[in-house]
Amino acid sequence: QVQLVESGGGLVQAGGSLRLSCEASGRTVGNYAMGWFRQAAGREREFVAYISASGSITYHAVSVKGRFSISRDNAKNTVYLQMNSLKVEDAAVYYCAASPEPLFYRGTYAAAEAYNYWGQGTQVTVSS
Repeated sequence: QVQLVESGGGLVQAGGSLRLSCEASGRTVGNYAMGWFRQAAGREREFVAYISASGSITYHAVSVKGRFSISRDNAKNTVYLQMNSLKVEDAAVYYCAASPEPLFYRGTYAAAEAYNYWGQGTQVTVSS
């Protein structure tokens, strides 16, 4: 079992920055591929970013590419999502997720159902 706890959400003005953290416990996070997803009110959960277990492979959704950056510190059992140039449409509950499988090579890194463990989410609000 892996327990995931997100933090770092909050209220920010458009154009601002936030850094989300996802701390894992229960198992060594270095054995897990990690993803960030988000869900806005009334919308389906959508993929934001992926990082492989070693951190050597990352992938970002087109909507956030160039503005968001996923990273990880396996020594701290923590995955990060640096969000810059935030837009009003980025407002959502952000979730981190973990999978023991190499999702990039399986082509399923953007599918929520491919992940086994989820955090409770952290709210990001962007004001105009």
